[in-house]
Amino acid sequence: MLVLSRRVGESIAIGDDVVVTVLEVRGDVVRIGIAAPRSVTVHRSELLEELERSNQEAASPSDDAVRSLRDALRLRKG
Repeated sequence: MLVLSRRVGESIAIGDDVVVTVLEVRGDVVRIGIAAPRSVTVHRSELLEELERSNQEAASPSDDAVRSLRDALRLRKG
């Protein structure tokens, strides 16, 4: 990870077409502006982590659901 110090109003460039600018620092909150082409997706990392966790939970049925389905299939065969 590259670590940089920037003051309000200063920017960093990422590649040829993404610019991140420090807009404001207030206590422990930093407001940043990101200028990027529409083709570049920009997300808050905590939202991506929550979405990934939610998708994994949705894709992983509970033990009760698996047991219930297994029992239903056994009854159907028998």
